Amino acid sequence: MLEELQFDLPEHLEAGLPPEARGLRRDHVRLMVTDRATGHTVHARFDQIGRFLRPGDLLVTNDSRTLPAALPAFLDRGRAAGGAQPVEVRLAHRHKRSWTVLLKGEPGPDGRRAEVVAEPGDRLLFLTSPGPTSLGSPSAPLEALVLAPHPYLPFLWQVRFNRLGSDLLEAIHQLGRPVRYSYAQGAWDLDYYQTVYATTPGSAEMPSAGRAFTWELLLGLRAQGIGLAFITLHTGLSAFQVPDIDRLHLVGEEEYSIPPATADAVNRTRSLGGRVVAVGTTVVRTLETVAGEDGQVAARSGWTRLRITPDHRLRAVDGLLSGLHEPEASHLDMLAAFLAPQPLRRAYDEALAQGYLWHEFGDEHLIL
Repeated sequence: MLEELQFDLPEHLEAGLPPEARGLRRDHVRLMVTDRATGHTVHARFDQIGRFLRPGDLLVTNDSRTLPAALPAFLDRGRAAGGAQPVEVRLAHRHKRSWTVLLKGEPGPDGRRAEVVAEPGDRLLFLTSPGPTSLGSPSAPLEALVLAPHPYLPFLWQVRFNRLGSDLLEAIHQLGRPVRYSYAQGAWDLDYYQTVYATTPGSAEMPSAGRAFTWELLLGLRAQGIGLAFITLHTGLSAFQVPDIDRLHLVGEEEYSIPPATADAVNRTRSLGGRVVAVGTTVVRTLETVAGEDGQVAARSGWTRLRITPDHRLRAVDGLLSGLHEPEASHLDMLAAFLAPQPLRRAYDEALAQGYLWHEFGDEHLIL
């Protein structure tokens, strides 16, 4: 983390409630806009974002749909270990036939959950009732086998479920709840953790930069001549809640897909002099993963571990819409690729002074 970007975030600026619970529409959160060239910052409401975009600009959004990725379970070490231990299984990353998960114990007196160490061969037993499979026959209760520790992310484990595809997703939705952190006030339904355009299930946490958009606002922007395109990147956990690990800013491997229509829209926008504005750091990561030296983007699907730092030369993306990121978050390094550390720090100081709200239910920051 760059020294210039370290700051203290007061608790009262952590958005613990969705805007709707604070008496606001989704698109009535605040919007801070920072000019990349001058560092000058202005303040507006999110539904006024069209003031800062031009006809011919393109918004690229992430249409991944959030899963209820926190699942109660029992960790069964076998008879010799003396019974099963209650745990919370947090889905981190989906692979072809397995998942990476974080295992947390029961809440302590302070409400925090300690990490749980498993061993290969342990089983995770879930509390779902058997249901029909996609073929109509009864399915076995949901279980997962612990395969191995993650090769480079401590406290994460590779597991394989006894269900696949839609049968597994159905069980996850039956059992799970959204991942939430200590600043969240109350347990909110999964709908509060979805963007209005989310279609493809797979994210452990909401790609939250696009949460403030409504279809009314998006259609108004389209009428203004601003394009809209979609990529899919299934987000992992933003934090492992293990301080020594989170400080390392380890980046997990995330699955992405760029359809041909989006690649064409990005390339056409750039060729005509428009600006490609990424709605969220996940979109930046996806487009920059596949962009060539000339900024051309190819339609592609795969996995990315790209970490964008201040010295990264942006090739495909001209602007970024994002939430406000907490101190020591690796996302701040990415923001410094758009805006030099000193003006970025000035913008964040202004957001702190103006009482902007942080996290997925908070306010927004547009860098253009």
